[in-house]
Amino acid sequence: MADGPPHAPWSARWRALIRDVPDFPQPGIVFRDITPLLWDSAALRAANDALAEAGRTLGATVVAGIEARGFLFGVPVAERLRVPFVPLRKAGKLPGGRASEQYALEYGTAVLEIHREPSIAGQRVLLVDDVLATGGTAAAAVRLVRQLGAEPAGCAFLIELTALGGRAHLEVPVAALVAY
Repeated sequence: MADGPPHAPWSARWRALIRDVPDFPQPGIVFRDITPLLWDSAALRAANDALAEAGRTLGATVVAGIEARGFLFGVPVAERLRVPFVPLRKAGKLPGGRASEQYALEYGTAVLEIHREPSIAGQRVLLVDDVLATGGTAAAAVRLVRQLGAEPAGCAFLIELTALGGRAHLEVPVAALVAY
């Protein structure tokens, strides 16, 4: 879904608003900074509308945002779809009963967690985040949703870094508004 209808007229504007920051957070990395896009209310609204349309097409009944920037897009997408929002948090951020899923990072591991209540069992969950890179975090989110008896409807991202091959690690439909 990268750069395809119905959001094609916005693709160039979103791309122009996503700032390249070379050598951040380390030399050789080009960080895609979404701050200018967040500042442009029309472009932000259009991005949230397009992400919500992906969720509608996939039949999502719940939206789960991946910490932290997935919250920026996940909540407005859930509102547009009129479905619940569930945060997927880093380890140690959720009180009470929770399920967790460990995943590999470049150097080490990390853990995603979700509350067990309210239950998402039987729901179709749209996973939302700002960037799809290597796919490790999103794949862990898919596994976590399945662990709780829900069906991952798909993943929706503002940006996909295609050279990193993250889409290949996801066994669900993927929508991305801008591809690099």
